[in-house]
Amino acid sequence: MLLVKFVKTVMLSSAILLFSVVCWASALTATGYDRHVELQCAELCKTDQSYPLQVSVNDGAWQNRGQLQGKSQLDFTGDLGRNLKLRYQLLSADQKKVLASANVQTRDFSDDELLEMVQRYTFRYFWDHADPITGWARERMPNPRDGDIITSGGTGFGIAALITAAERGWVSREAIVERMLKITAASQQLERFHGMWAHWYNPATGKVHNFSKYDDGGDIVESAFLAQGLLTARQYFNKNNAKEQQLRQDISRLWQEMEWSWYTKGENILYWHWSKRHGWTMNHPIKGYNEALIVYVLAAASPTHPISDAPYHKGWAASSVKTFRNGEDYYGISLPLGDKNQKGGPLFFAHYSFMGLDPRGLQDRYANYWQQNVRHTLINRAYSIDNPFGWKGYAADLWGLTAGDHVPDGYSAHAPGMYTDRGTIVPTAALSSMPYTPQHSMLVLKNLYYNHGKNLFGPAGFYDAINLSASSDPAKQIRRTYLAIDQGPVVGMIENHRTALLWNYFMQDPDVRQGLHKLGFTVHGQPLQPLSPKS
Repeated sequence: MLLVKFVKTVMLSSAILLFSVVCWASALTATGYDRHVELQCAELCKTDQSYPLQVSVNDGAWQNRGQLQGKSQLDFTGDLGRNLKLRYQLLSADQKKVLASANVQTRDFSDDELLEMVQRYTFRYFWDHADPITGWARERMPNPRDGDIITSGGTGFGIAALITAAERGWVSREAIVERMLKITAASQQLERFHGMWAHWYNPATGKVHNFSKYDDGGDIVESAFLAQGLLTARQYFNKNNAKEQQLRQDISRLWQEMEWSWYTKGENILYWHWSKRHGWTMNHPIKGYNEALIVYVLAAASPTHPISDAPYHKGWAASSVKTFRNGEDYYGISLPLGDKNQKGGPLFFAHYSFMGLDPRGLQDRYANYWQQNVRHTLINRAYSIDNPFGWKGYAADLWGLTAGDHVPDGYSAHAPGMYTDRGTIVPTAALSSMPYTPQHSMLVLKNLYYNHGKNLFGPAGFYDAINLSASSDPAKQIRRTYLAIDQGPVVGMIENHRTALLWNYFMQDPDVRQGLHKLGFTVHGQPLQPLSPKS
């Protein structure tokens, strides 16, 4: 008789019960979710082979279920029904021998269970698929053009996912700290440019991988995204054991070495890039409302190389900047900030700076940032429903224009407008907007999972893009890629919706609070009170 072990896993904070039975003699595992089963065959199966798969539903007859490719596979079971009792068996190539079998159940998930499922799958991008040398996040998977390039901004978003995993117990706190120490060690060793990281690196050589012809040096926007994650971690990993103390010291050293004031060129504005070879050739001043609010907050917050408030008010938000103030009404919704031609722009403007920066009640002389982000999201959704160019599928349960891969190929900052709306919906747009439009975003999540999950949901969560107008073949409507800058906000912003975890810790940072105070921000009408630094 085979030794059978019943495994019961409780997902923290949402009480998801995943039922699986493992036949240890055959090393096949099956884990049941709402509308899919994850099959794993770690010991028996080979990565370069496929195996015939059969399933029995509720003790019925065996049915062919295609092939198990390599060591793992997701089987979407919606065509079989809901709340199922399933038995899988793996066959030899000639289908004459049963190699392995496993029992499993699926069941309807609550909304909170679906959120945790999506978060936990997406976290795998940063845990299972991070670069083994540096711990940094890979830019994308797969990446046939550039290889295993690592990314600074995506790593910052990945740190938010690591913190979430530690809090929810997906991985032990100790293991997360070890990964963080690897990340900070690499961050110290990689070439920097007046304390700032480049956008991309080759992890094998430690050298910069050019983002573009002249972009081979410091990128203060991507560096700000990394610093936002690091400062959140500095507050979260607050225990007085040796490793967490070392981690906080490492982060503080990296933070203090970032020379924000250098990137003003002595002017009242910050510049995006600087190169040892090309100097200021990129000549890209950071102004107008976009994803870079966090850059000015951190530049003002620096304890060692700060800017004054002048670059913020006279550069970023200057009255002459046409893409900063908006004030227009779209679909009956007034939008304070953002490009008028794109109805506020792509939705990542509401995500990247707000992974740690808490918009709830956050206000300065220009906007209430909770209102800004909620309205921006609602306008993006309303535009998609209006669908002026007649793209297939746009609806209340399929919306969200933001930067991401295009279907069938390419990359674009998808946004409302004739030249920026090309029929592609990027799942991170609605999912990362969960704090702002929870009911509307859940409709998108359920549609993507229940109706498109067979092709769209993979081993690290939802793939990057879907375009129902691209083909009549569902498999060709999907761009089966993952991008760090799209995956990270899914984990972090859903967590901020559920518990405000990242917001709460980032806003405790004394330097951050000082920077916000310098720039004239208030929270719920009250000035930010200084806090004592933690050692």
